[in-house]
Amino acid sequence: MRRFVGLMSGTSVDAVDAALVEIDEFDFGIRTGGFASLALDDALRDEFHALQASGPDELERAMRAGVALADRYADAVEALLAQSGLRPEQINAIGAHGQTVRHRPEQGYSIQLLNAARLAERCGIAVVHDLRAADIAAGGQGAPLVPAFHAQVFRSPLERRAIVNLGGIANVTLLPADCGSEEPVRGFDTGPANTLLDAWCRRHTGRAFDADGAWARSAAVHEALLARMLSDPYFSRPAPKSTGRDLFDSNWLQRAIDAACDRGDLGRRGDSAGAGSDVRVGSGGSDEPAAADVQATLVELTAVTVARACADYGAQAVYACGGGTRNAFLMERLAHRLAPTPLETTAVLRIDPQAVEAAAFAWLAAQRIDAKAANLTSVTGACGPRVLGAISDPRVSRS
Repeated sequence: MRRFVGLMSGTSVDAVDAALVEIDEFDFGIRTGGFASLALDDALRDEFHALQASGPDELERAMRAGVALADRYADAVEALLAQSGLRPEQINAIGAHGQTVRHRPEQGYSIQLLNAARLAERCGIAVVHDLRAADIAAGGQGAPLVPAFHAQVFRSPLERRAIVNLGGIANVTLLPADCGSEEPVRGFDTGPANTLLDAWCRRHTGRAFDADGAWARSAAVHEALLARMLSDPYFSRPAPKSTGRDLFDSNWLQRAIDAACDRGDLGRRGDSAGAGSDVRVGSGGSDEPAAADVQATLVELTAVTVARACADYGAQAVYACGGGTRNAFLMERLAHRLAPTPLETTAVLRIDPQAVEAAAFAWLAAQRIDAKAANLTSVTGACGPRVLGAISDPRVSRS
């Protein structure tokens, strides 16, 4: 039995998730063990947001942020090991994603901040990191990387499935039934999810997130604003494709609001909920949307873009994971858009929906330790299979 830890801090920049994965070499089983999640402090979250764009002294600030994240990652590993009753020497390796601050595969790079050597030194465990670079060097998007793991643990012999990760950015993995078909696994980022929902909620309510989607539920969708957002070329671009806060940030949202206001067509409200806030958020004019209505529209944007991807694929069942599964209103709207295709969480497939993405990076660490390819070229568009990641190992061989 080998054990690996996966660490993930996503585009929502709200917490560090740590998952324990056990791999049995005899029955080829992959099982998830413990799970721990530690919040990121507001100062570090704000710094990661600021580092999305160029600014003064950004190189030193980026290095400091990478050190701070390594320490928080190490805290999460310690919490996970204490919970699981394990010692560092019982862990084969850690797979650590780091915090993405730039994702520019079309320019040949993606930056995940993390001082991996510090993390390895603090934990006394080898750390696999920089997991996107090899795929990008081979002409791929470097993302999403989790579909390969999804294919290992969620593929069905009979059912055509879609696995939906509702993280800061939503992505889908499209799994053909494993019944001798040569159809490839596919996957791509569908667009924004929690990253814009959380940022908008924090800006207008002071709360870190919209608990259960209650604020969005109180409002109504602005169909014209939704149409304006859906007109972004990203949504019609064919896969392989990936995205992040480089595109879908608060400026993107504000431009969509202002453009729709300038057209004077934001007076049309949908019928998804009741009256919203009277806080106005546009650039001027009587047809500006209320803040709560924008939140409801962002929920609908995620539901529409995810459901379209699943419908275009002909998924027979959809299974969701990620932080967005805790947003009851988002899950209801997604289920409505998917109907009659059933929506469940990965809990029914025996993996905690909050642990799936971190578990994927534990599996990626195992692939790197075994020198096995871990990218799916049908997903990322790379020219061939590649072994992903670099290794920082503080353990000195005594052989």
